[in-house]
Amino acid sequence: MEKNEKMAGLAFLLLLGGLGIAALFIVLFAELAEEVMEKEFGLFDRAVIALMEAGSSQAMDNVMFIVTEMGSVWFLTVLSISVLAVLGFKMKDKWGMLFFIIAVGGGSLLTLLLKNLYVRERPSINAEIDALGYSFPSGHSMGSLIFYGFVMYLIIRTRQGPWIHWLTVAVLSGLIIAIGISRIYLGAHFPSDVLAGYIAGAIWLILSLVALEWIQWHSRSPVPPVHALRKLLGPLYRTVRTKLPFFTD
Repeated sequence: MEKNEKMAGLAFLLLLGGLGIAALFIVLFAELAEEVMEKEFGLFDRAVIALMEAGSSQAMDNVMFIVTEMGSVWFLTVLSISVLAVLGFKMKDKWGMLFFIIAVGGGSLLTLLLKNLYVRERPSINAEIDALGYSFPSGHSMGSLIFYGFVMYLIIRTRQGPWIHWLTVAVLSGLIIAIGISRIYLGAHFPSDVLAGYIAGAIWLILSLVALEWIQWHSRSPVPPVHALRKLLGPLYRTVRTKLPFFTD
């Protein structure tokens, strides 16, 4: 029982840590958005775009067109249906299905909300690469981070070899970064749009995973979360109270 309480307490601290990271990213996004709206990122955006233009070629154009499609709405929708099928029919994970829908679907709605809140115009308009509407934050960057990030989480939670976990993280992380780069290269977004998309996507993904872990842990664990945390932090509290006399006043 004591071991269960300690494990539950540690899990609770990890969940709190996740919320803390999400809060930090929220502050970071707010600061970035403020700077972008005040046009403080102009030099950064121009420098990165100039670097992309210097490395442009017909072959690179073709590669970037393919990469950018891997973060498009239609492509992620098809993959999402496949993921839901695996979660529902193979893994029988109803909570995983629910929070996957919340993460991906809610992320799409959040993207639209933020775009219409900041109403930043795009560097160029091109329907062929899904570059319509407002620019900030990048929907491709935000959506790909949420989708592929959730897939990483699902694979890491399976009982596969560590090398599969590391390979999955490396490949999907590289894909997420490549999708963001493709949006800048193709002129669909400013670099600051892509950066904001990653930050906003990370916030929503973390909150979704924290909520999923909380519900799954709460349904499995025989130890109440608050009780577990109290048991875990009890010795630390007693030590601090002994060392610092004003705690006894």
